[in-house]
Amino acid sequence: MKPRIIYNAVAFILAGGIGTRLHPLTKDRAKPAVPFGGKYRIIDFTLSNCVNSGIRKIFVLPQYKSQSLIRHIRDAWSILNPELGEFITHLSPQMRISEDWYKGTADAVYQNLYHLEQIDAEYVLILSGDHIYKMDYSYFIRAHQKKRADLTIAGVEVDIKEASRFGIIKVDDEGRVCGFYEKPSNPEPIPGKPDKAFASMGVYIFKRDLLIDILDKDAAMNTSHDFGRDIIPYMLPEHRLFVYRFGMGKKKDADYWRDIGTIDAYWKANMDLASVSPIFNLYDKAWPIRTYEGQYPPAKTVFADEDKGRAGKALDSIICSGVIISGGRVERSILSPGVRINSYAEVNESILFHNVVVGMKAKVKKAIIDKNVRVPDGMKIGFDLEKDRKRFFVSEEGVVVIPKDTLLK
Repeated sequence: MKPRIIYNAVAFILAGGIGTRLHPLTKDRAKPAVPFGGKYRIIDFTLSNCVNSGIRKIFVLPQYKSQSLIRHIRDAWSILNPELGEFITHLSPQMRISEDWYKGTADAVYQNLYHLEQIDAEYVLILSGDHIYKMDYSYFIRAHQKKRADLTIAGVEVDIKEASRFGIIKVDDEGRVCGFYEKPSNPEPIPGKPDKAFASMGVYIFKRDLLIDILDKDAAMNTSHDFGRDIIPYMLPEHRLFVYRFGMGKKKDADYWRDIGTIDAYWKANMDLASVSPIFNLYDKAWPIRTYEGQYPPAKTVFADEDKGRAGKALDSIICSGVIISGGRVERSILSPGVRINSYAEVNESILFHNVVVGMKAKVKKAIIDKNVRVPDGMKIGFDLEKDRKRFFVSEEGVVVIPKDTLLK
C-alpha cells in the first residue's frame, strides 16, 4: 500500500446510536461495536477508511453501552503516533456545557467544541460509525476544495422506491444542494435519472470555523440538533452546499454502502462476504481493514472419516483463527475466533460469534449466535421457527438470533 498524503482535517465519528433494530445483538453493546465479517467490528470500516485516506486525527463519540466499543478502540486502534499530532480517541459525554447526554448528531459535536478548538485543522469530517463501505476521503476533501464549498454531503444513489427510508438530497445539474428532506414520502429524483434519488450517507465535510459558528447558533435554537434535520436546512439559503457522488471508483465494491440497521440486512451483508464472489472485498491489499483479533492459534479441521459421515469440512465460509471444525460440516457461514463445531454437527447460512460451541449432531440453519453460547448435542436451531420464536428473536425473514451468554438446554 502506497503512503497517503496526511490532510489537515479532523474526523468526528458518531458512534452513540442505540441500534434498537439490531436487538438483541445490541443488548449489551453499541451498534458500532457489533461484530461483522467474523473478526471485525462495524466501526473498523469507518476507522480504516480514515487511516487509509490519510486522516490521522480522529475523535470517536460513543454514548450508549459504550464499554466494549471503548475497549475495542484501545486494543485495536492504538496505532497512531501522538508525537506527530496523530490520535484516535473517544469522547464520551462529559457534561462540559450542560448536564445532558448527546441530544442529536450535531449536539454530539457541539458538546466537544472545546476539543475541536484545540486542534489545528482546516476541515472537519463528520462520519457515521455504523455503516459498511470503503471511501477514500482524500477525494472527498479535494472535491470540497474544488467547489469552494461550505459543506459537502456524500450521497449515494438509491432506487426511488427505497428512497423514503433515507435523508434525500435535491441537487441541480451542477451538483449543488438545493433541498434536503428527511425520509420524504415523495422523494426528489436525480436530474436525468427519474428512477434514482440521492440518499445522504451521513458523511459530511465542513470548513472548521464555519462549523463552529453554525453549531453555536444551533445550540441556541429550539431544534433537534441534528445535522440532517436542522443544520443542513439552516445552511441552505446562504451557504454553498454540494453533493459528492459516492461510488465513482472502478472496483466492484466502489459503490458498496450498507446501512446494516436491521437483523435481516446484517445477515445478508455477512452472507455476501461468504459467497464465492462477494461484492465487498476484504482481501484488497491496497485498502486493508484493520481490527483486533487476539492471540488465537490457527484454524483447523479434523477427522476425515467420510464413510461414517464424520468429516471436518467448511465450504463457501469465512473461518477465523482459533476455529476447530472437529468432524462437523459448515457451509455458507461465518465463524468468529474460538468457535468449535463438533462431530456430525451441521451449520448452514449462519453467523457464529466468538467462542460459540456447536455440540455433536446439533444442526444450526440461518441463525446468528452471539458470544459464548453452547448449542447442546442434538439440538436443532432454525428448522422450526414457531418453536424458535418461543425462546429466541426471529426476524421477519426467518433469521434466528440467540443472545450472548444464553444457556441453552
